[in-house]
Amino acid sequence: MTFRAALARLRDAQKTARGVSLYSRYVNRPAGRVCAAAAHRAGLTPNGVTAASALLSLAGVAAVALLPPSWPLAAGVWAALAGGFALDAADGQLARLCGTGSPAGEWLDHAVDCAKITALHTAVLIAFHRHFALPDDGWLLVPPVFQLAHIMIFFGGLLADKLTPRPAAPPPHAPPPSRLRALALLPADYGTLCALFLLLGDEGLFRAAYAVLAGVYVVFCAAFSVRWFRALSAAGAAGSASAASAARR
Repeated sequence: MTFRAALARLRDAQKTARGVSLYSRYVNRPAGRVCAAAAHRAGLTPNGVTAASALLSLAGVAAVALLPPSWPLAAGVWAALAGGFALDAADGQLARLCGTGSPAGEWLDHAVDCAKITALHTAVLIAFHRHFALPDDGWLLVPPVFQLAHIMIFFGGLLADKLTPRPAAPPPHAPPPSRLRALALLPADYGTLCALFLLLGDEGLFRAAYAVLAGVYVVFCAAFSVRWFRALSAAGAAGSASAASAARR
């Protein structure tokens, strides 16, 4: 299959854009399509693309922890993290293109995502301690709080999706995904966090922006958690009512 043919097939086999932010919809998924088509031409497997994503992201994370802030570092870290994110979108697309999706591959993908999130905020904590002239030690609390909120959003959303009952058939006239909602989700997109590291050349600017985004994640975490709990509670109640009705027949 040619690169163009693979790209065309991938374009027609995209997952729904519902619940996806503008960055993932218009930047990361298209970039992932290109990476997936190129990986297919190169003979790579989806797990191989996942491994490449992990290595590229790890390079960016290690640079944050080991090197002092500078503008060249900022550009390099952003490129590594954003590139790893694009490859993260590519592995699933490549699996769908090749028909080789598997529970093991999905587990590997999510395990790498969790490791990447945990390591990135740990690297910022190390950078704060080693390389930043902090005005107060209280700043060392920001990365762990950000890390907790980020992991809760990732794990909570993943688990809610797995536990939500799937309809037997999709609605015949489902409304198109809301662009306003996609815009509102932009602060919680991993691509936004990647872009934040473009500010790493200025300690004060990066520290302030990182703290603001940490606060945003805390708010999102609380709001999402309430929403997911209520939705799953309603789904459980509906399932129990349906089972009781069937038993009475």
